[in-house]
Amino acid sequence: MRILLVDDEYELTGPLSIQLKREGYQVDVAYDGDNGYELAQGNAYDLLIVDWMLPGQSGIAMCQQLRQMGLTVPVLLLTAKDTIDDRVAGLDAGADDYLVKPFELKELLARVRALLRRPLLGTGEPSLLSPDHAAPSDRLWFENLELDEVNQLAYRGDRTIDLSEKETRLLHYLMTHPNQIVTHQELYDYGWQGDRATHSNVLAAQIRLLRKKIDAQGESALIHTVYGKGYRLGQ
Repeated sequence: MRILLVDDEYELTGPLSIQLKREGYQVDVAYDGDNGYELAQGNAYDLLIVDWMLPGQSGIAMCQQLRQMGLTVPVLLLTAKDTIDDRVAGLDAGADDYLVKPFELKELLARVRALLRRPLLGTGEPSLLSPDHAAPSDRLWFENLELDEVNQLAYRGDRTIDLSEKETRLLHYLMTHPNQIVTHQELYDYGWQGDRATHSNVLAAQIRLLRKKIDAQGESALIHTVYGKGYRLGQ
């Protein structure tokens, strides 16, 4: 797998490129948007990791130009901008994923792995953007957890996690309300779609099963119980 890293922060690109190579990737580095654009359009890459703010053209402009050319190579955008409007602007420009600086290396590596395993992407070959060849838009992210609702799968690190329909719905609701207290009633209403649960501990049992699947030994817990109220995804 061949990756292009475009960032003008030498203290970041050096260690990051070394770590990516240790993971088995071939890495090229550019330090400005103009050079990055030339490399991206002239070479077959499986993934671009691009900083938003660059000398020359910005990472956003670079991404837009590549998409206008019909290149579907996945783009992971790095930036210190963290408002909702900034995230929307980055995704609208054609980025496939968005990571706010400063970030944990293990989260970046998880995003890289997820982008590279997406179907019809990561081939390094130029192709026309079309509805049949678009990047998946039905996936949710929280930290290093990814949810693929359509296929009832979750990904965390190197693991692929099979989910039941109920587990998928519950995880979807939690991931669309990150760092918020979600009440028992809200989860009942969404997970069971109006059907009355026969026992009050049904939800607790489903959450317990979901936790076992997404939290492997040594991984930080993502779903937290807020006693007397409900659950929260994240701190």
